[in-house]
Amino acid sequence: MEVSDELVTPFYIPAQASQAERHLRVLKHNDAFAVFDHYGDMVPGGGNPDGLYFHDTRFLSSRLLLIDGQRPLLLGSSLQDTGSLLTIDLTNPDLVREDGSLLPKDTIHLTRSLFLWNGTCYERLRVHNFGEQAQRSRITLHFASDFADLFEVRGMTRAKRGTGHVRLDGTARLSATYLGLDARLRRFTLHALPDPAAFDTRHLRYDLHLKPHARCSLFFAAQCSVTEADRLPEAERFDEARFFAHYRHSRQSHQRARHHRTAIDSPNPTFNEVISRARADLLTLSTETPYGPYPYAGIPWFSTPFGRDGILTALQMLWLDPSLARAVLRYLAATQATQYRPEADAEPGKILHEARGCEMANTQEVPFGLYYGSVDSTPLFLLLAARYGRRTGDLALIHELWPHLEAALHWVDHISDVDGDGFVEYQRQKETGLVNQCWKDSNDSVFHADGRLADGPLALAEVQAYVYAAKRELSGLVRQLGHAGLAERLRREAAELKKRFTAQFWCPDLGMFALALDGKKEPCRVRSSNAGQVLFCGLADMGQALSISEQLMGPAFFSGWGIRTIAGGEARYNPMSYHNGSIWPHDNALIALGFARYGLKAPCRRVFTGLFEAAAYMDQRRLPELFCGFKRRRGNGPTSYPVACSPQAWAAATPFSLLGACLGIDFDAQKQTITLQHPTLPHFLDEVTLTNLTVGDTRADLRCIRRGNEVAVNLLAKEGPGEVLVKL
Repeated sequence: MEVSDELVTPFYIPAQASQAERHLRVLKHNDAFAVFDHYGDMVPGGGNPDGLYFHDTRFLSSRLLLIDGQRPLLLGSSLQDTGSLLTIDLTNPDLVREDGSLLPKDTIHLTRSLFLWNGTCYERLRVHNFGEQAQRSRITLHFASDFADLFEVRGMTRAKRGTGHVRLDGTARLSATYLGLDARLRRFTLHALPDPAAFDTRHLRYDLHLKPHARCSLFFAAQCSVTEADRLPEAERFDEARFFAHYRHSRQSHQRARHHRTAIDSPNPTFNEVISRARADLLTLSTETPYGPYPYAGIPWFSTPFGRDGILTALQMLWLDPSLARAVLRYLAATQATQYRPEADAEPGKILHEARGCEMANTQEVPFGLYYGSVDSTPLFLLLAARYGRRTGDLALIHELWPHLEAALHWVDHISDVDGDGFVEYQRQKETGLVNQCWKDSNDSVFHADGRLADGPLALAEVQAYVYAAKRELSGLVRQLGHAGLAERLRREAAELKKRFTAQFWCPDLGMFALALDGKKEPCRVRSSNAGQVLFCGLADMGQALSISEQLMGPAFFSGWGIRTIAGGEARYNPMSYHNGSIWPHDNALIALGFARYGLKAPCRRVFTGLFEAAAYMDQRRLPELFCGFKRRRGNGPTSYPVACSPQAWAAATPFSLLGACLGIDFDAQKQTITLQHPTLPHFLDEVTLTNLTVGDTRADLRCIRRGNEVAVNLLAKEGPGEVLVKL
């Protein structure tokens, strides 16, 4: 059976197994991440993403713990609130020994404690005999290393691979190396402590003898390296002291990162758990770069810098933590395209889509080494710079970024407008590039009312809105920098864009904006959530905003859990699809910010409530990248999408964004004011306390108390010259 080319590309992620049903556990530190099942194992095959990855290469592909040849029974599996430590409790099943004796279940307790630090996955296995008799137990760890490129794990096949070798170094260490086609030597080293009774290239074994109520600990370190700097020096032998020192470093790193941010607390324990998990996920996904912590997009498929994802995550978190935006802006400025490279969809001034360091990217088997096939990253970069400047008053950074902002504006005004009609458009330059270069980047996500796929170059509704908001908001910022002429030009261009956009995108019979204009300037007359993101940028007038909000909150869009990407009844609507009827938390967050912008707080509360209640049903209280758009059924949770990334940065930022939208929080660094515009809270939040809310030299602690649909704001503490204003 042949599969339609319109759906499957070389970059399509085939769903051979559902990640949701396996309750996967994830650890990450900088450029390493690990995916486990809830036993703490890595189970290969069947489309599973399990493994230990470093720089987009799977170093450890299989890891299985057995007791006396059997898999233990699962007691519990939990990720620490900081996201840094995974703890699994296991016990023995009923085991019949070779001599006919029975080891009853629940006699031996196994505790696995795992964390990542500097490219190494550490594990402590504690074995405790709770029995009244001495017990002999055989603990076996099976493992394999395949050095598979992430794109191979995702389903791509390769005509040729590099060469690998594996050897034992003494009695407690195994080394595997892989020389890739990119001429890079990747090394995997497995350390065990104490020395195992047996150790070969596929497994290691301990023969334990535990007296009644006795316990012991086994330690493992699975180390990944691509350069000499990644490797543990030969003189620094792995030992218990090193294990605990690295665990302290990991824990302290997470604690320091949490300390300076605004704290959020409420009397609702479930909401606090959702916020705690979201905060931990953002810390986990944020990776140190020379420019500061960059939020990698998501695990397992997108644990790398993405321009669009990083910007939208930073925009959602701007009211809480502007330092994230600073790092994102500086990283993307440093990687901004400076020349034409059609194979990478690169053009001068264009902002990055994604960056990869894996073998297939290095050999150009995939185009994503430094890839620029994103139509919206560049206007969003401009918008983030404008909002960051207003939020922080950090004009020094704006001066630093100025050449990059000018180059981005030039791309928006000249290079991106393929046919000179005043709209930003996209069309891939090579067959190897992405077909759709918007956030809905599936091959079938841009279509006409009759279901026909739209031919390019394509102008997306929300992309024009990003340009409009960027120019309007940059206008005020550049005026502060003394560029009065440019400020006036940007203001005028934004106004002209609004007129053109309304004339060509507004569909009175639909009551909303078209999804896109195709290459013949024919509107894609499809009801989509893209129109909601237009509200986020303020491009609609009040009447249009009311019409759009009414539709988005109607049954064709709103499932009870959130707003679908495409309205039910449209030609390609499918609630199980990636982009044509599913629910994306970040999309809902931007729409809610749009509602708040127009003073539409009732739909804002409904969106917040739906997504909060969805998160309450989700594993670990975590909002995933997306979930299915089926109608909410009484007494049932939302329906998972089988290969959604979890955690995902812009989904993790969603609860913070929704809270900011409801409270109407705004900042003016010049005046050092914190403003709450028409604050409201959903019914599940009777009050919320914000501690260490800052702008400039002003810091405030606020308690917001719900009274019906309105909110009373109590100022608990304030330092500095600024004011806290509440506009009811």
